[in-house]
Amino acid sequence: MTASDPLVLFMPSGKRGNFPLGTPVIEAARQLGVYVESVCGGRATCGRCQVVVQEGHFAKHKITSSNSHISPKGPKEERYERVRGLLADGRRLSCSATVQGDLVIDIPQETVINAQVIRKAAVNRIIERNPAVQLCYVEVDQPDMHKPLGDLDRLKVVLEADWGWKDLLVSQHLLPDVQKILRKGEWGVTAAIHRDLETSRPTLIALWPGLKNEAYGIACDIGSTTIAMHLVSLLSGRVVASSGTSNPQIRFGEDLMSRVSYVMMNPDGREAMTKAVRQAVNELTAQVCAESGVDRHDILDTVFVANPIMHHLFLGIDPTELGQAPFALAVSGEVHTWASEINLDVNVGARVYILPCIAGHVGADAAGATLSEGPYRQDKMMLLVDVGTNAEIVLGNRQRVVAASSPTGPAFEGAEISSGQRAAPGAIERVRIDPATLEPKIRVIGSDKWSDEEGFAESVAATGVTGICGSAIIEVVAEMFLSGIISEDGVVDGALVERSARILSNGRTFSYLLHDGSPRITVTQNDIRAIQLAKSALYAGVKLLMEKQGVDHVDTIRFAGAFGSFIDPKYAMVLGLIPDCDLAEVKAVGNAAGTGALMALLNRDHRREIESTVKQIEKIETALEPKFQEHFVYAMALPNKVDSFPKLAEQVQLPPRKVLAEAGAGEGGGRRRGREGRRGREG
Repeated sequence: MTASDPLVLFMPSGKRGNFPLGTPVIEAARQLGVYVESVCGGRATCGRCQVVVQEGHFAKHKITSSNSHISPKGPKEERYERVRGLLADGRRLSCSATVQGDLVIDIPQETVINAQVIRKAAVNRIIERNPAVQLCYVEVDQPDMHKPLGDLDRLKVVLEADWGWKDLLVSQHLLPDVQKILRKGEWGVTAAIHRDLETSRPTLIALWPGLKNEAYGIACDIGSTTIAMHLVSLLSGRVVASSGTSNPQIRFGEDLMSRVSYVMMNPDGREAMTKAVRQAVNELTAQVCAESGVDRHDILDTVFVANPIMHHLFLGIDPTELGQAPFALAVSGEVHTWASEINLDVNVGARVYILPCIAGHVGADAAGATLSEGPYRQDKMMLLVDVGTNAEIVLGNRQRVVAASSPTGPAFEGAEISSGQRAAPGAIERVRIDPATLEPKIRVIGSDKWSDEEGFAESVAATGVTGICGSAIIEVVAEMFLSGIISEDGVVDGALVERSARILSNGRTFSYLLHDGSPRITVTQNDIRAIQLAKSALYAGVKLLMEKQGVDHVDTIRFAGAFGSFIDPKYAMVLGLIPDCDLAEVKAVGNAAGTGALMALLNRDHRREIESTVKQIEKIETALEPKFQEHFVYAMALPNKVDSFPKLAEQVQLPPRKVLAEAGAGEGGGRRRGREGRRGREG
């Protein structure tokens, strides 16, 4: 290749190189490391290697690309169109088409072959494909009495000759069926080869008669509350179905530590929870397959992320050691196993890859979110927070990354809140309070109207107004602070009883009437204290990481997890859940852990990337840090007793400081704060 050879530029990767006239486009892609799927080995029968030539002058790259710069359709493409139907307008088979001039080639991010309806987009990013599973069509020599080589051995010979697979292992379950598959396919078969590590031996994990044009994988995030799954085409990278379900382990315990306790107190506790979560994963697999029309036996690779306790229970490991210091993981590195070993209802040869855990209570889900958002890939100081019963916190940039977990408890998910509930139709999800009248307006899941809008009552007639979910809990406490109903110390101002009927006396304490219906929904002093304890634990963990990094501010904040998607950044900052930051730099990134699993499923290079990154992340154990208690106490105030929030103050009118007498704060005033701080720290 010389500089005078035609320039070929592949999009969207931007990889480019010069290639001699007549070079097959697929060969140019492979030499540049651009992933182009091919099942048939260049026979132009599978149609997976389709590309599109971009027409026009590309000034940035100083080239003109044209369809005249690629070879005209030849016999192989013409045969494909006779047998399989016409290629979509502008599409070419890269195994047949050759370079005849400068080209800008687009690699479509979907395929028209066996297209499935996408029910729910997983992510809006392009993930370059380099999966661990590859489909290979081969034609095997028929038996010859003069060459007494076994059928399987001849299959291995042609897989090496046509595809370069040397020293091939064969999954045991295939041995009884190889001969009948070869004969059913009239000696033409499609082999599924799995190789994750470049240094590992490739394995034949599945075999079909004839040309097989479908292979799928699942990327799954097992959370303590919910399980989320994406079903993905390994050949196109398309997410063909996404769904979620409640984690049935909730019946054994609401939070993680209660599940550890259940294992400790019940001899069959671990087995029961392992069986429950695996059954839920299988049911979810069946659901996404039914939605997309995919046969579960076509699922050949699976990737999972989970917090450490869910991780251990899914693998059948007793999590007892994670319930007590030093919070030892049975296994912290990545896990490679067979789906059949953990009773997954997919192809019997399917493989399982589980991302590494970062530390005792910072799991594979945090690793997945880190891979997805990539603080280690940028110069900005990024704070990545997954808010749950146990908040996982990652802070860093390309210079250094630190991580910690903090025991926030279940308050943000509605537990420990008098009118709290999980996010479901009928739950209040948004709250605004008029600072002049102290009158609230609410919005409810299942309705797009605020309570002061015409038609609100009709829109919630079917569900009613049933409680407060996590996002609204944050908003109502923040709004009560902004409107002066509570002081910076979280004490409800009883003097406002004379001003508004919304302020209710409860003996020594006061509460706020948010919804005067059936049921009657109030925010009590206990509720506010529960939120203060939860947010203080999270903020104290963040402060410890900031101190370890030697910074007094963060440049950007990312909320991960389903709950994080519904948090309004402004109210999170008013509450003091997160440190001061430009609000434009605070974003929800959805199920980032699931996105990380998806990246690892579609590209094994991402597996190596996160495996290497996790080894460099420094874990801070909050329970052992002497300053955690100090940060916790300061964080009990709204937004914080000592930290300023200048960027927040630019966009939100914070109320003047109000100090209320402790007489009415029997539900958790200053006299109890030290004990509450310890309880929050111990989780």
